[in-house]
Amino acid sequence: VAYLVIFHILFVLFVWTYWKSIFTLPVQPGKKYHMSYADQERYENEERPEVQRQILAEIARKLPVYTRTGSGGIRFCDRCQLIKPDRCHHCSVCAICVLKMDHHCPWYNIFLSRKEEFPAFICSCHLFCVAFFFQGELTNGRSKFHVLFLLFVAVMFFVSLMFLFGYHCWLVSRNRSTLEAFSAPVFQNGPDKNGFNLGFVKNLQQVFGEEKRLWLLPIASSQGDGHFFPMRALCEAQNPLLASEEQWEDDGIDEEPHGKVALKEISCVV
Repeated sequence: VAYLVIFHILFVLFVWTYWKSIFTLPVQPGKKYHMSYADQERYENEERPEVQRQILAEIARKLPVYTRTGSGGIRFCDRCQLIKPDRCHHCSVCAICVLKMDHHCPWYNIFLSRKEEFPAFICSCHLFCVAFFFQGELTNGRSKFHVLFLLFVAVMFFVSLMFLFGYHCWLVSRNRSTLEAFSAPVFQNGPDKNGFNLGFVKNLQQVFGEEKRLWLLPIASSQGDGHFFPMRALCEAQNPLLASEEQWEDDGIDEEPHGKVALKEISCVV
């Protein structure tokens, strides 16, 4: 009875996380990131690339956008006609821009709304596979072959999922997406693979939320709305959002001469 209870709890968790990973819709950027009709017409009618970059910089000046292209320009999607928020990418399969896109998978899509659900799904798969090991002694008969075959399949899935689970645990601990692991995000001072790394504990809270009891459940508990993220210090003079934890501890919040800037830093870090 105890084995059946544990088995079905893991089975429900497995199906729940798998369902949420597949059928949760991707999150798109808000309307304020889309170009207005006048700006779009002005941008398309301009043939000089340097002037187009100035137009995009002028539009993005009012938005919390701090990552750049490889050449230092504003990240702009000409297909969706919008300024890309930080960590947002255009999915060629879905034909839309997705907030904090991790990657597109042919079996399930991994986006901002799935990032806290996908590790939970892999973890439930591990536990579900382990449940096959706790079988009683096998009696001789036809069922023995079927149980041994299921045990072999469970072991194969466990080994293969172990590498995938470990890789995504490493990504979450570094606060990176799969795309950022292969190509470091570019900031005003250049590429920085640890630009969004806030430390192990805060990285986990960014993905799973502050409620630890909900970490293994496929419940949307990520911090923020996916449009902007707290970042480590790259150049505090240029960007008040890029304040590292060390500078917070050394300088202190009360020593900030500009009260509005300090409040903005606190809200972004939280």
